[in-house]
Amino acid sequence: MSDQEMSFEQLLNESLKVIHAGDIVEGTVIDVKPEEAVLNIGYKSDGILTRGEYSNDNSLDLTTKLSVGDKLEVKVLKVNDGDGQVVLSYKRLALDRGNKDIEDAFNNKTVLKAPVTQVLSGGVCVEVSGVRVFIPASLVSDTYEKDLNKYMDQEIEFVITEYNPRRRRYIGDRKQLLAAQHAEAARKLFETIQVGDVVEGTVKNITDFGAFVDLGGADGLLHISEMSWGRVESPKKVFKVGQPLRVLIKDIQGSKIALSLKFPDENPWAGAAEKFAVGNIVTGRVARMADFGAFIELEPGIDALLHVSQIAKEHIDKPSDVLKIGEEVTAKIVDFNEESNKISLSVKALILDQERAERREAREAAKEEETGDAVSFDIEAAVAKAKAEAAAEEAAKAAEAAKAAEAEAAAEAPAEEAAPAETPAEE
Repeated sequence: MSDQEMSFEQLLNESLKVIHAGDIVEGTVIDVKPEEAVLNIGYKSDGILTRGEYSNDNSLDLTTKLSVGDKLEVKVLKVNDGDGQVVLSYKRLALDRGNKDIEDAFNNKTVLKAPVTQVLSGGVCVEVSGVRVFIPASLVSDTYEKDLNKYMDQEIEFVITEYNPRRRRYIGDRKQLLAAQHAEAARKLFETIQVGDVVEGTVKNITDFGAFVDLGGADGLLHISEMSWGRVESPKKVFKVGQPLRVLIKDIQGSKIALSLKFPDENPWAGAAEKFAVGNIVTGRVARMADFGAFIELEPGIDALLHVSQIAKEHIDKPSDVLKIGEEVTAKIVDFNEESNKISLSVKALILDQERAERREAREAAKEEETGDAVSFDIEAAVAKAKAEAAAEEAAKAAEAAKAAEAEAAAEAPAEEAAPAETPAEE
């Protein structure tokens, strides 16, 4: 080789980079296949970037991620792989940078944000600059999460609570961030609300005794007894998680908020004392039954108890023996408690009232009939008496006429000759 050629080779070598294992270099993609890419890194040999050194996804097609002409920073793993090629890694560079990012975030308590890449039985995994961070299920939320799958691909915020690069152990915590956010939201909420306010909320959880409503900073309890002016058998049949709800703040005790759907202007019991006064006859439908009686809906929101002992005159074992849900019932109000909004009904009392009324009507009818007979008898006696008096009067008149006739006849007859006077005897 001539001095000129040696000089050219030297010049060429001097123009090329000097690289070592561990160096960070920038390369340009000159060829790409599904399983590997070739990069010009300004060295006498091109660099090889395999699928396994690009990503942890063994099924990844590099042609979907890289194109000829793309520039990429990579880490040199080997300067000569035995075939004169340089072995490069993209994911290890990302891992190194990710480790540094995580270390800084751990030391500075920086809030990180990353998408959930995997859901496990014990928690979720997120990826920060190529580093996998594990967030235990107990630290994913400040409330119990039954199904973590909803977080898949969702971007979440968290802080690093454990950093151990030697064991590749990186633990995240989302719970403390949510707790802090909720505490601040709760503080603002309690500064603005007061008893009697009507606010908007969202049903968060439903139990047998009520529903918890998220008011945007704190949860309020809507007890089953406050869900309606009437009776609610099961909250789960009335509400659904996520349902928007307009509620009344009934009470505030510390951090506890009691809610209600019994709005005063919608109270069906207003004016009920007069409408459902004791003694009134009402008609309603059987809403529900228990062994001790049946509840009769008189109006929406107003139920009355028909005790089993008041369903009929005869003994009834249980209401379902004679009544059915939805059946119409007419009864008498025998009690009204305005303070507790309770009404008691009785079909038995209504039947007894009707029977008493029928007996009273029968007695009055009998009395009228008896009075009629007496009046009829008195009329007949009066007629007979009148007839007798008329006959007597006629007889008297006849006697007087006869007497008068006799007198008249006597006056018209000639007088009898007087008997001669007795003369004395001659001597």
